[in-house]
Amino acid sequence: MDAVLEVDNIEVVYNKTVQVLRGLSLRVPRGAIVALLGSNGAGKSTTLKSVSGLLSLEDGEVTAGDIRFNGQSLKGRPPEKMVRDGLFHVMEGRRVFEDLTVEENLVAATYALTGRGQGVGGGQEMVYDYFPRLKERRRQLAGYLSGGEQQMLALGRALIARPELIMLDEPSLGLAPLLVEEIFEIVARINREQGTAILLVEQNAAVSLAIASYGYIMENGKIVIDGPADKLTDNEDVREFYLGVGGKEGEARSYRDIKHYKRRKRWLS
Repeated sequence: MDAVLEVDNIEVVYNKTVQVLRGLSLRVPRGAIVALLGSNGAGKSTTLKSVSGLLSLEDGEVTAGDIRFNGQSLKGRPPEKMVRDGLFHVMEGRRVFEDLTVEENLVAATYALTGRGQGVGGGQEMVYDYFPRLKERRRQLAGYLSGGEQQMLALGRALIARPELIMLDEPSLGLAPLLVEEIFEIVARINREQGTAILLVEQNAAVSLAIASYGYIMENGKIVIDGPADKLTDNEDVREFYLGVGGKEGEARSYRDIKHYKRRKRWLS
């Protein structure tokens, strides 16, 4: 299947000394949901920033490899140009404009359509269709929304930009389980109805693999296992260390309870 995003053997260094990504490669097919999973510090957010061009804001740099969006290298392309080209990064922590209303946040996102020959009409109504709660609060300042509503607004701004690819960084962070389920159902619906490809960074492996078609798992800046989502869900190591299920009787376990060398030996053998 044609890929909308290809990350080819990249290496990333911060402050010209600290290597964070080591030969990382992944692929997002057009119109697919791909999950990028891993523990804190594995390099997931750095991977997304490498794609969206935000590394330079943190004194980071892609020192090797290439990243291609729609077959074109992203080297040297400024972040705002990527957004206009159809690549939208929803960062961890939501990052809405707290002093603007919901409606004003959505209007601000239409900037991404500049020069693309697309009208802005109908965008807000589409967002309100996916997120009725935002319509109810459209005159309210974004800073007074709940965490879940702010996450909906962050996703709504991405939709306004009409991207080919949305990169979502930890959308479940700080949300109640029922709200997480609602958000992920909407993400799956957006993918299904709009045909938008999604690269989903998450620690919640179970809910991510439930909507993804393919998944990658990171450890220490590299991919240690990947495959179709259903195969990963059935994989013994993934079940034990990321889904919290292990042993013959399916008892819950934490990967923190297992010797690190045991995990690495199994995955890298």
